[in-house]
Amino acid sequence: MSPAPPNAAGDLFAANLTGALLALASSAFIGVSFIVKKKGLRRAGAAGSRAGARPLCVAGDKRVGGYGYLLEPLWWVGMVTMLIGEIANFVAYMFAPAVLVTPLGALSIIVSAVLAHFTLNEKLQRMGVLGCVLCIVGSTVIILHAPEEETPSSVAQIWHLATQPAFLCYAASALAVSLILMLHCAPRYGQTNIVVYVGICSVIGSLTVMSIKAVGIAIKLTVEGVNQAGYFQTWLFVTVSATCIIIQLIYLNKALDTFNTAVVSPIYYAMFTSLTILASAIMFKDWSGQSVSSIISEICGFLTVLTGTVVLHSTRENDPTLSSDLYTPLPPIYWHIQGNGETAGKQKEDDLLPSDFITVVRQDYFV
Repeated sequence: MSPAPPNAAGDLFAANLTGALLALASSAFIGVSFIVKKKGLRRAGAAGSRAGARPLCVAGDKRVGGYGYLLEPLWWVGMVTMLIGEIANFVAYMFAPAVLVTPLGALSIIVSAVLAHFTLNEKLQRMGVLGCVLCIVGSTVIILHAPEEETPSSVAQIWHLATQPAFLCYAASALAVSLILMLHCAPRYGQTNIVVYVGICSVIGSLTVMSIKAVGIAIKLTVEGVNQAGYFQTWLFVTVSATCIIIQLIYLNKALDTFNTAVVSPIYYAMFTSLTILASAIMFKDWSGQSVSSIISEICGFLTVLTGTVVLHSTRENDPTLSSDLYTPLPPIYWHIQGNGETAGKQKEDDLLPSDFITVVRQDYFV
């Protein structure tokens, strides 16, 4: 967008500051939610209901199998905390450009890593500390050099920005690439090539941010007294946002289910943030009127955050409690067959199994 007049510079700076603070608060809430949900999963796992386990069907066993964590209150506290963080992130896009808000999402990794060190006994290595410092330094550079974006005065103006030839070309290219990845590459290479699933999430995610920003601005203008519900473009942006979010979540879950989280997270952050910054620069002209030095500083800040993210993830330890191994051997069990047609008792060693876990079988079951 065109640069704001000098008398509006103070308001734009205040808007950027508000957006940055909301993005930081969002990262804090989301980072805390990771820890709270993980503690909830561990507590559910201690009760015999791991999220990655298959449902159990044992007589007298009240465990729910792979969905027992849904009955754990602590897990729901984590979900509510994450919801608050996502709402703060949504509101941040109403005030600040995506070039500022999106990269700050990496700070949630720092929050979760530091809290995990103290609450989950997941040691933060020295290189991990270096990664945290790099993320903080890069985020500071981005905040100091973020462009000042003038808020559109109506959804019709946002629609005009979205229908520019340059952004239409980007949107068409993004849709074409996504369809190729989903229809051709995913069935053939999705299970072996991490770029397929993560690429779909990142490309669609860039469109998600643009449409969500449009919806957020429409809500902000409506609250200020300029009703935007009468524009069909408002509901079109809402529909696009919902569709993109659903697609993004589906393929992100596939990526996390197929590949190691420590690999998925930095690659997804790099691709998603890069494409979002590109899409925002095309649609909202975030860098219009900025000096070359400021643009280079923002790019360097983003690369610093990206480097810190990769370093931090590369030093994280695997969590043995969340292992998906479904074939862990049971403790030794000794059988004593007393006679033909009589019952056989099972004796456990050193009380490794609960006292009420007793099985009685007939010999003719094995005939």
